[in-house]
Amino acid sequence: MNSGEKMTAAELRSSLALAFIYFLRMLGLFLILPVFVFYAEGLRGTTPTLIGIALGSYGLTQAIFQIPFGMLSDRIGRKPIIVTGLLIFAAGSVIAGLADSILIVILGRALQGTGAIAAAVMALAADLTSDTQRSKAMAMIGISIGFAFTLAFILGPVLDPIIGVPGLFFLAAGLALLAILVLFCLVPAPRESIPHSESAPAQFAQVLHDGQLLYLDLGIFILHILLMSSFVVIPLALRDTARLAPAHHWQVYLPVLLISAVIMFPFLLLGEKLNKVKLFFCGAVLTMMLSQFGFYFWHTSIQQIALLLVAFFVAFNYLEAVLPSLITKMAVPSLKGTALGVFSTSQFIGAFAGGLAGGYIYGHYGLSTVFLFDGIIALIWLIFTVTMPESVELRRNTHGKRR
Repeated sequence: MNSGEKMTAAELRSSLALAFIYFLRMLGLFLILPVFVFYAEGLRGTTPTLIGIALGSYGLTQAIFQIPFGMLSDRIGRKPIIVTGLLIFAAGSVIAGLADSILIVILGRALQGTGAIAAAVMALAADLTSDTQRSKAMAMIGISIGFAFTLAFILGPVLDPIIGVPGLFFLAAGLALLAILVLFCLVPAPRESIPHSESAPAQFAQVLHDGQLLYLDLGIFILHILLMSSFVVIPLALRDTARLAPAHHWQVYLPVLLISAVIMFPFLLLGEKLNKVKLFFCGAVLTMMLSQFGFYFWHTSIQQIALLLVAFFVAFNYLEAVLPSLITKMAVPSLKGTALGVFSTSQFIGAFAGGLAGGYIYGHYGLSTVFLFDGIIALIWLIFTVTMPESVELRRNTHGKRR
């Protein structure tokens, strides 16, 4: 099969269902982001530091538990791990929704993150798709994250006056239970199960000794630093410099996401077809860098921000799709879950670090400096990418096609 062929019906259904599961869970997570800080001010024991911990504790526990959950999915199967993680996430959501103090919210948020299923979901997607179609499956998951992020910033402020932040937490729990239903009804069992006899430390050591996998882990870490730090200040730029009321921000986000997805997909398919993934990868990192420096110089009008957001999300969606696909191609088949666990841990640490960096830089040096910081980070990433001596897809070919 070549990359120009279409997904089979089973691959398409499985990929869409897993992307929908990811979407439901991430939507439940993101819904509180645009409104939580105002709600937290009324909680018992609140301080600015504790508000930050409440938001960040999810990312920290996600980072801690991705690797163990990924390893367990290699041993006992993907679906049991996904169900367990979703139930834990739902329990944490309910605890946070019932909380009357900031400390209990922190506990609930930390428990939400403990249900770390990202690695298991991506490993299951890899199990259910062929090598040549895997990038498309990962693209669907990547776009579902971006869409959940955007939709949350639309729905959060709309639903908050109706059900409040506690209601948003309860809604997140309901979305997690719906995701379990989707898993059982729409996602088939993998065609093959690869037994694994190595110990967990041996699995972990083997993954960490692969320099190419570590490079991809660094890539997702940087990508999510850029995402989270950017979105500390992009809403503020829309409100304060472009003079667009927050209630109307969705009028920018929604068309930007749709346009960027339409632009991104041909590049994703062409890179696979021409076996030029590294070239397109470098182009995406370059586009990300240019969008950040563009934001630094031009963020005073809706038109400027919208155009730069299109460039940002074209690059983000491409990289979000290609990075996990390359992980699954590079990893030993029986270690895909472990490799994706390390990968997802890097992603969530990046998200946590990006939020902290964006907030700190904005508070001390101003909005524009966040974009300058991100541009420099992207430039460093581009230099590493261009100078990488061997493209991962070429190395993959030398090892033969294996599942």
